[in-house]
Amino acid sequence: MRAMVYDRFGGPVEVRDVPDPVAPEGGAVIRVGASGLCRSDWHAWAGHDDTVHLPHVPGHEFAGTIAALGDGVTGWRVGDRVTAPFVNGCGACSWCASGQSQVCPDQTQPGFTHWGSHAELVAIRAADLNLVAVPDSLDDDAAASLGCRFATAYRAVRMRTAVRPGEWVAVYGAGGVGLSAVMIAAALGARVVAVDRNPAALDLAARLGAEHVVLADPSTPAAIADLTGGGADVSIDAVGSSTTSTDAVLSLRRRGRHVQVGLLSADQLPILPLDRVLAWELDILGSHGMSAADYPGMLDLVASGALRPQALLSGAVSLETGAAMLPDAETASPTGITVVHPA
Repeated sequence: MRAMVYDRFGGPVEVRDVPDPVAPEGGAVIRVGASGLCRSDWHAWAGHDDTVHLPHVPGHEFAGTIAALGDGVTGWRVGDRVTAPFVNGCGACSWCASGQSQVCPDQTQPGFTHWGSHAELVAIRAADLNLVAVPDSLDDDAAASLGCRFATAYRAVRMRTAVRPGEWVAVYGAGGVGLSAVMIAAALGARVVAVDRNPAALDLAARLGAEHVVLADPSTPAAIADLTGGGADVSIDAVGSSTTSTDAVLSLRRRGRHVQVGLLSADQLPILPLDRVLAWELDILGSHGMSAADYPGMLDLVASGALRPQALLSGAVSLETGAAMLPDAETASPTGITVVHPA
């Protein structure tokens, strides 16, 4: 198969032929229709994840059709259109049994623990647990985001912070996760403030439901306090940096709740204002993707038209163009979600 490959961390990313994956027992091989270019892929390429082994094929957010099934799969057929959460549970532990496979201690992640979806084919284990049927109303480009950014934002907004109608939600970062969070929070009746350094991304955030947009600078927490009459009820760091995570916490009102979604590298760990956390009784939460068991509620909202992941798309590129874009993903200022077409 053709795939994006890098042989050293921080090195060139090229497109070349590599061996096809084989469906593991209980697993599947998916023919990739679209694979999202995500900042998390940059973290893997930069060497921030010790589960990655070289040479490596990145990509963890995809949609496509089942090309092959391993022994023991009962719920799927070759040709079914599917996606999968980027965290694949083992299917045997107590966490997976309780529907919490996103924290499975024996989890695998395409594009991290094994070769990923910036390729013509990708392997997934425990297919009966991890695969999710793609609605007919979504093409592969829109459905790809359901594997990571859109589902991650949905769980953070609806399940981890339990956003309620009328609450103020401050979203730091208007990339794929942040824009998804803006759309989802607005659809749930929240009042959203979006923060980013890219004016074009903020324009899109406003079109997706943000009531206010703020160009990021050191005064952002104070600006949010002014806009919301004392601070946000919920803050979401969808970037993952020492600045955005700390500012997001400082944007909260008393008894507010912060959820960390953006990945943090070892040199970007924040100094959290724990004095404020204590005195104001703030909640600090983490959110790590979403298990396949939780997809039905999100897909019902997609089917109803309340959520439109297709509105987040900014375009599709070839494997070669995606390979050139990946090293710049940390500093680029994208507007919406870009997907790779492997074929």
